[in-house]
Amino acid sequence: MIVKTEEDLQALKEIGNICARIRDELVQRTKPGITTKELDDVAGEMFEKAGAISAPKGEYDFPGYTCISVNEEVAHGIPGKRVIKEGDLVNIDVSGSKNGYFADTGVSFVVGKDAGIKTKVCDVAKEAFEAGLKKVKPGAKKNAIGKVVMQTAKKHGLTVIMNLTGHGIGRRIHEKPDHIYNYYEPWDNELLREGMVIAFEPFISTQEEEVYQLNDGWTYATDHSIVAQYEHTIIITKEGPIIITE
Repeated sequence: MIVKTEEDLQALKEIGNICARIRDELVQRTKPGITTKELDDVAGEMFEKAGAISAPKGEYDFPGYTCISVNEEVAHGIPGKRVIKEGDLVNIDVSGSKNGYFADTGVSFVVGKDAGIKTKVCDVAKEAFEAGLKKVKPGAKKNAIGKVVMQTAKKHGLTVIMNLTGHGIGRRIHEKPDHIYNYYEPWDNELLREGMVIAFEPFISTQEEEVYQLNDGWTYATDHSIVAQYEHTIIITKEGPIIITE
């Protein structure tokens, strides 16, 4: 989507704020003993109260209002009976729509105390996002974003998940550009445009560079790696990127 009017801007900011508030509330409530379904129920209530619609449920008939992934699950985890434990790595991914405008945001974090590799991967995911954000400007090549994400991961002895990417967003949950890669792809030299809306989401991994889908038809996982995601929806402007899900 290209933002063209003040109406576009304000509508995107509204759904961005809704998704951010749901994300933050679920993060706050993620304590040992709670189930992922209980967390998702909170999201459902908040979507309804805000007059918004869960994007995965509304667009794809996903069996939950949000995607909640734990440990070996990397993305699109289905909320259910799984009980959160101390030291778990949890990803909360919230996307929604209101009045035909969409936003998408996600964060990975460790439940309770962990000063080890799980915390490091989460910290590097955020650092990679911040490095990529500096490349988000009109006229810049899209592949410059992925280049600095990969450089940031390698600097810390880590790598990226290559088959999960960011994407365009705005009037649909997924639209052009189809991919915002987290690694350098030489042919992917499309220029970013004023007003373009993207969901930028680095996935940082300890070892594996691809995820696979579980038999549930939704969840993406790895066998031997710890993976963290950090995602915001961004409007590209010449004055600097506007993060609507902050």
